[in-house]
Amino acid sequence: MSLSSPTGAPTTRELIARYDAHAPRYTSYPTAAQFTPAVGAAEWGAWLAAAPLDRAVSLYLHIPFCKRLCWYCGCNTRAMNRVGVMSSYVDLLLKEADLVLARIGERDGRRVRVGSIHLGGGTPNMLPPQELERLFAGLADRFDLGDCFEIAAELDPEVLTQDWVEAAGRIGLSRASLGVQDLSPRVQAAVNRPESFETIRWAADALRAQGVTSLNLDLMYGLPLQAVENVVTTVAQVATLRPDRIALFGYAHVPWMKPHQKLINEADLPGPEARFAQSQAAARYLATKGWQPIGLDHFALPHDSMAAAARAGRLRRNFQGYTTDEAPVLIGLGASSISRTPQGLVQNHAQERDWRSAVAAGDLPVARGVAVDPRDAFVGEIIERLMCDFTVDVAEITRERGRDIAEVAAVWPRLCRFQLDGLVTIDGAVLTVTDLGRPFVRAVCAAFDPGAADIEKRHARVV
Repeated sequence: MSLSSPTGAPTTRELIARYDAHAPRYTSYPTAAQFTPAVGAAEWGAWLAAAPLDRAVSLYLHIPFCKRLCWYCGCNTRAMNRVGVMSSYVDLLLKEADLVLARIGERDGRRVRVGSIHLGGGTPNMLPPQELERLFAGLADRFDLGDCFEIAAELDPEVLTQDWVEAAGRIGLSRASLGVQDLSPRVQAAVNRPESFETIRWAADALRAQGVTSLNLDLMYGLPLQAVENVVTTVAQVATLRPDRIALFGYAHVPWMKPHQKLINEADLPGPEARFAQSQAAARYLATKGWQPIGLDHFALPHDSMAAAARAGRLRRNFQGYTTDEAPVLIGLGASSISRTPQGLVQNHAQERDWRSAVAAGDLPVARGVAVDPRDAFVGEIIERLMCDFTVDVAEITRERGRDIAEVAAVWPRLCRFQLDGLVTIDGAVLTVTDLGRPFVRAVCAAFDPGAADIEKRHARVV
């Protein structure tokens, strides 16, 4: 895309100036920034008691430990290598599971069925292998894992060991995400993330040898000292490993929320036009090598389940990003984890000590949340389809949910500027984001979100 246009159409520079505002990533609606302490443990307990269990639930377990603190990181984590601390954390994860199951109560004498388990962090492979196996033995004692079709984990290749990989094979790990970010030593030094390609290649080979059938590599653009050449070189190197999926995230510089990001020299950060060029160059390269673009920032080989879900219109969005998981109930365990039922969303205490205290006292460790009313669910489905499919038939969703299309009538005038700039097309009640508009889809979604402007500074920029 050119930075100048002789035809009168807006240039890239002009589009970025108009639409590169702060906006949610829309991994949920309402977004996490709209959670409040008014929704807490009592509400979560009631929602668990009413949760639909005719379908298997999903489990998310947050492991908030890392070998080192990466300066770009926006996750809830801390540097920790003391086995005793991690062992007691596993004890409390299992105790929190007991607290959740007690609120769910007896349902026809059957244990709660689990369809997928996701270990996030932090760095789940900081857990010693024996603690990983103890954790999964405890989950198997409490839940019915017979229909569990996927066990996934986010891993740091630098701290991955053969013993851990073998333990992961024994628990049935089937999908792994390796954090790569950028392979330039200069960029790595600027964010305190040293890592060699040889280490990543060893990790990929070792995990596949132990039964991992879907491998994802996480990359980033917009990091300090990063340029298009760095991003494309990194993408080209990791492409030789033929990962089933690649996620390409834009670095979110939010030092007012993540104080350790102040260690990054802001003068070294690329500007919005440079960030845009980096993301588009990487996307073009991946397309030439056979990866299918998925939503805003994912790519998958055609055989992968995420690519199949995207083709079938079944792609979903949750707090891990794009997913094939369609479970209506997500139970989050651990500090800062987020849970979801049709009634609403809740988040555990982000501070590990507060989470530990609550669980040890026998309380559900919920710090905040938000109830989801029928209108929220209506708007949320519109946003999710835009984020996943780049097109939505608002009239169809209105009919299916028994809503009045007048509820979103105020949105259409807001979309006029997107239409005039060629970012969307509107055919009756069908809204489609064009190829030109895809990098700005979060701004389009924000037009449906009446609260987006009020919490703007809580979010990263669109580009």
